[in-house]
Amino acid sequence: MPQHVCNNALLACSFGMAPSAMGVLPINRVMTSNQPAANIMDHIPIVNIRPFGMCTCPANPVVAAATAAALGVLTPMPCVPATPAPWVPGAPTVLLANMPALDNTSKLMCIWGGVISVTFPGQVTEQIP
Repeated sequence: MPQHVCNNALLACSFGMAPSAMGVLPINRVMTSNQPAANIMDHIPIVNIRPFGMCTCPANPVVAAATAAALGVLTPMPCVPATPAPWVPGAPTVLLANMPALDNTSKLMCIWGGVISVTFPGQVTEQIP
């Protein structure tokens, strides 16, 4: 069974060079293992999704410009997540603030091409169906 994602969960981006910790504000008023629990709407850049070090995606305009300036040599630039859509699919059988709860099998898409996934849910005692 998937595990419930909460504050300080570890995230990884397919084009990021470092892991990142997820931030979950206590606005849903639900705790899991003494941490604020996440739902699929916790996708706001910088607030919920923090930078992943350096970005290596050539579709990112900043990376593309730096790569062009380096005569075609891929040049990573600082990551600024761009995640306008919610996590998918979430756990539709468990609702948090009228939205599906976030489980550790869900994915989040960055508009620059990265796929963000949960590597550690932040807790290991609460499972959701």
